[in-house]
Amino acid sequence: MFFSLRRNYKVKEISWTMSKLVRNVSQQKSGVKTAIILGIETSCDDTGCAVVDTNGNILGEALHSQQQIHLENGGILPPIARDLHEKYIEKVVKDALQAAKLKLSDVDAIATTVKPGLALSLCVGMLYGKHLSRQANKPFIPIHHMQAHALTVRMVHKVDFPFLVLLVSGGHCILAVVQSATSFLVLGHSLDDAPGEAMDKAARRLKLRNLPQFSKMCGGQALEKAAELGDPLSHEFTTPLTKYRDCNFSYAGIKNQINRLIIHEEEKYNVQGGKILPNVYNICASFQLCVTKHICHRVQRAIEFVKLKQLIPKTNQIMVMSGGVACNSFISRAVGIVCRETKFQLRVPPPHLCTDNGIMIAWNGAEKWSMQKDVYSSDNLDDIDIESRCPMGEDMRKKVTDANIKCEWVSLNELFKAKDSLNSKNSTNG
Repeated sequence: MFFSLRRNYKVKEISWTMSKLVRNVSQQKSGVKTAIILGIETSCDDTGCAVVDTNGNILGEALHSQQQIHLENGGILPPIARDLHEKYIEKVVKDALQAAKLKLSDVDAIATTVKPGLALSLCVGMLYGKHLSRQANKPFIPIHHMQAHALTVRMVHKVDFPFLVLLVSGGHCILAVVQSATSFLVLGHSLDDAPGEAMDKAARRLKLRNLPQFSKMCGGQALEKAAELGDPLSHEFTTPLTKYRDCNFSYAGIKNQINRLIIHEEEKYNVQGGKILPNVYNICASFQLCVTKHICHRVQRAIEFVKLKQLIPKTNQIMVMSGGVACNSFISRAVGIVCRETKFQLRVPPPHLCTDNGIMIAWNGAEKWSMQKDVYSSDNLDDIDIESRCPMGEDMRKKVTDANIKCEWVSLNELFKAKDSLNSKNSTNG
């Protein structure tokens, strides 16, 4: 086997074959030979592989999730994530090819995530992808994980370039204009933490796993479900960066706010050990609302900026939302309201394409193959290496700041059944 097996973990395997999804991309050229791309994803804690063609058909897919192991460990430990990738990557690739009823020799190229992500995890995928490339004498296509997230929507919706994208996950929060499969303009990104990470840590601090209904869920999902049972107006959090007229994000302050609140509430109710706060649902709902308002404010300013600078034509005013946090229905509904009120259309891939998967890597490879961009021969791979940190594209953040756009915030009142209006708390605050 390519990797030595140093540990024996019992991990639940998630593997399935999907019926084909066909994209509608206007610039697909007729008469061009359809190519088949194998994609490998190991940027964090999921080992994914998929086989897609350049028409957007998913031929086969397999995924191994490490979620339960990391839940038991209280978070992702990079060495353990690496070891699990090493243990399962060969089987995942084999399963994806079998699901597609293809051999490695049948594919035209191998696309692999090489940036950004956990360095130890990225190394496993890159080394194995290069190994397959050399073994089968197939071209290798290096993939930027976040660019792949941005482009996956084009498999399932008609989304032409350019479009606006919001990428929200456990490791990133980015607003960008997608000009092509290889050209991105970054309007804003997180200055510290990511929304998914903030929600995971809040869920852990609130001990949601001690509640049976949440014991098998990741932190962010548990917090969303708990928030559905609470009053989002019960606790007031300060929305970050309201004095800064840009599109950057910050979640460190939100994390500090909820930690202080939890300490206060635990002292108030004498909650110790593994016990749960009696108002835990209200805290979850209020915290989620703060995260949501922060995201919506930055999205609204990004929309105003691209309109001001005419970066997106009026005939194609589309906002794409992707990444693991895009699966949060409360946040996605709120972003949808902002888009509707600013005359944009929101497009969100189905949940299984929002989270990390091999499909998005294979599809990004397919888009690059069609352009013949970043396609390397199997004997020219030595200079390709991983990058744990890597910008998504050209930095436009200063231009956003210089535009000094003041926003009249879109009301999110329709999200709530509560009688109290949010307008008094969240009026014009450009």
